[in-house]
Amino acid sequence: MVETESYASAQRQDFKYFHTIGLRWNDLDAYRHVNNARYYAFYDTVIMHYLTIEGGFDLLDVPIVPFTVENLCRFHKSFRYPTDVECGLRVARIGTSSVRYELGLFARGESEIVASGYFIDVFVERSSETPCPIPTEIRDHLLKIITNVAS
Repeated sequence: MVETESYASAQRQDFKYFHTIGLRWNDLDAYRHVNNARYYAFYDTVIMHYLTIEGGFDLLDVPIVPFTVENLCRFHKSFRYPTDVECGLRVARIGTSSVRYELGLFARGESEIVASGYFIDVFVERSSETPCPIPTEIRDHLLKIITNVAS
């Protein structure tokens, strides 16, 4: 059971951060629409871009890393090739060791949401894979895009 559906009614202006990804021919499936697995890749890309490029965090060589423990994607309509995918990101909740990201995907320049969903990441010690507190510098960066949604 989904604990909240705040992501499902989100609109473009509800997202605090955007990253654009060019839609590629190989993102399409035999039905000539974007394969459903690609939506999760778009979500993962915007989260990692926010943490690594915008936040400057090197997640490849650190003792604490985020593991995705739950995710969901709700499809509202299809992308039409060619276009760019504008990925909206916000943080709905930050716990001691976990963060809930909510995401929205939009066709370039469009206000109508194509897909919405969430990712929950738990920060763990890389060596033991046991949960640990989110590092302060990452928490501070996540707080920049937190919203007041009931979750």
